[in-house]
Amino acid sequence: MYAEVLRLLVDDYEVGGVSVEVLAGYDGRSFGEAIGLRLLAAVHSMVLSGTAPELAAFYPSVGGTWDPVLGWEAFEQVLRSRLGEVRSLLTQPPQTNEVGRSAALYGGLLHLVAAVPLPVRLFEIGASGGLNLRADQYRYLTDGASYGPADSPVVFDSAWSGQVPSVDLRIAERVGCDIAPVNPLTTDGALTLTSYVWPDMSDRLERLRGALKVARDVPADVRREDAVSFLNALELSEGHVTVVWHSIMWQYLRRTDRSAIEARLQELGGQATESAPLAHLRLEPHQVITHDRGATGWEYRVDLQTWPDGKRRVLGRAAPHGQELVWEA
Repeated sequence: MYAEVLRLLVDDYEVGGVSVEVLAGYDGRSFGEAIGLRLLAAVHSMVLSGTAPELAAFYPSVGGTWDPVLGWEAFEQVLRSRLGEVRSLLTQPPQTNEVGRSAALYGGLLHLVAAVPLPVRLFEIGASGGLNLRADQYRYLTDGASYGPADSPVVFDSAWSGQVPSVDLRIAERVGCDIAPVNPLTTDGALTLTSYVWPDMSDRLERLRGALKVARDVPADVRREDAVSFLNALELSEGHVTVVWHSIMWQYLRRTDRSAIEARLQELGGQATESAPLAHLRLEPHQVITHDRGATGWEYRVDLQTWPDGKRRVLGRAAPHGQELVWEA
């Protein structure tokens, strides 16, 4: 659905349609600022809140059926009639708290704890609403095995392929940071998070709605703070493994911030001991080149680095939203 909407938006922009007014001043913005995603989420939030009833008939997230002709006409009309509101929503940073990425976090933690059997202090940068900080509260089903609470409202069928150790995972702390955190316990917060899910992806919507229920029962502390300041204040803890985690957020950071984060992790790693270790666990895109054709593409890797040994491992690979997760042998 969104592929069609975006193609139609491009056509509209090129002929000087309403999208030119909507996107005025956003020329030349970086890929990481995700302006297209912000625009789609702005309109989706109106549909979800019931303030754009002319579009509801075409949005599967509220029971509609997408139509590229009639749906686009209604979409264009919303842009015209709600121009100021749409432009206001465009200023908000993206909040894609994709629950599907929890599979990579949870499986990565199981790999880690199998080697470092200590309680986990979990710290997430770019945490949004903190839903992935509750990854151990979701249910993961694989061929012949299951993980997580049997009664969880979030269930991953065929969560991954490959071997994952079965260990006693204990999370002692759940703390995150975000420059514009979303409170998943409020109506507005839940609306914002839902608006960033693509309307025709029913599995993602179902997982998100289940995660919002879990959030009411499992506390997590998400602070309004940038990633550099957050990690500068982080200290290791005796008898715990301190885990810094993030997923598909590296692209939103400035290069100077990335460098500062990497330097701080190395500094903390230098302080790590066998009884107070540090781990950096992430699901992020990596550029790859197909040597036979010279083509460039992206793969989404689950990477783990641990200290005090400083060892790096590629644990697995997944699709951007966490699906099709395959663990390395």
